[in-house]
Amino acid sequence: MKKFSDAELETLLSDLESDRVERKESWSGDAPDKGPQAICAFANDLPNHRQPGVLFVGAKDNGQPSGLAITDQLLTTLADLRSNGNILPPPALLVEKRAIKGVDLAVVIVMPADAPPVKYKGRIWIRVGPRRAIANAQDERLLNEKRRHRDLPFDVCPLPVCPFEELNRNAFEGEYLPNAFAPDIIEANERSFEQRLAACRMIAAADEKIPTVLGVLTIGNSPRTWLPCAYIQFLRISGTEWGDPIADEERIEGTLPTMLRQLDAKLKAHISTTVDITSEATEQRGSTYPLAALQQLARNAVMHRTYENTNAPIRVYWFDDRIEIHSPGGPFGIVTIENFGKPGVSDYRNPHIAEAMKVLGYVQRFGVGIATAQRELAKNGNPSAEFQVEANTVLVTVRRRS
Repeated sequence: MKKFSDAELETLLSDLESDRVERKESWSGDAPDKGPQAICAFANDLPNHRQPGVLFVGAKDNGQPSGLAITDQLLTTLADLRSNGNILPPPALLVEKRAIKGVDLAVVIVMPADAPPVKYKGRIWIRVGPRRAIANAQDERLLNEKRRHRDLPFDVCPLPVCPFEELNRNAFEGEYLPNAFAPDIIEANERSFEQRLAACRMIAAADEKIPTVLGVLTIGNSPRTWLPCAYIQFLRISGTEWGDPIADEERIEGTLPTMLRQLDAKLKAHISTTVDITSEATEQRGSTYPLAALQQLARNAVMHRTYENTNAPIRVYWFDDRIEIHSPGGPFGIVTIENFGKPGVSDYRNPHIAEAMKVLGYVQRFGVGIATAQRELAKNGNPSAEFQVEANTVLVTVRRRS
């Protein structure tokens, strides 16, 4: 992430013709909608500047400060734009309070995306000179071309041995596409099937119909044929030790939505309800585990695991006294063994798988899965989840409610 000096920021703020700058006097009115549009456009970097774009909050259109108070709440709101799930895949951005022209401004620095296009609420925004616009089919083609020439995250790398016919058109057009793009964009109907697949990163490009890892995982007919690690091993063990009898075993495989639906069904089937008729005047019912917590932790494993250079599945082992979730792949990016699980510390090994899970409704917002799980566990009377984090694996242990 580029660190701008005060002088560099002042130069950008004063450059009224720059297409790398957006200014907002406050964060009210239409700013909470137009600001994210600008962030999306900077991330797409259609002019190919390969330099960050900057959103100034607290500055007038003429570059002069507006006198807006830069509060911690405002900075938190701006930082939340990365994780609230409206900009997909999550952009790389930095939010700071900086003194420019002798006055405090909120500064949002946005890095160009490695794998455009980036969408805000289902629309691809770009910069056309100093203004924003929604990308047309030609703009999308250019963004896809940019993607082919960058060092891509593994989840959008093409799988050359996988045939185009592996991708299920009905699954894409019936389930994924209506949730990925706004209805008016789809209704414009200017784009071919291949162009739409490319815009969603399911293939390398409209004229290079090679399925990507994301495409195979999301709408493939048989994902494990091409990604042997793409499954979840579920065991229900009658006991508390390895070697105790296995009461239920299932290999959960298929596309991301299929796996997540089947895992939800398996978790629901094994959660039992306890009844207390002695400690209160009325009957008290509770669950051994809160479903929402288990869903958050399991979905985190699917989102953040490594799919590269491994044949290991995600393992969910359910003992009588605990549940263990083993995820291949350790901390990634800014997340380390030391800061793993701390609020506000998140990074994405698989940003486009994260996007797909948001599009499909399995994630509401990013970066809060562990905190949500811990809150649900506490509410249900379970101990906090325990994390054993190593360089190449993460083990989450959830203890049964007493």
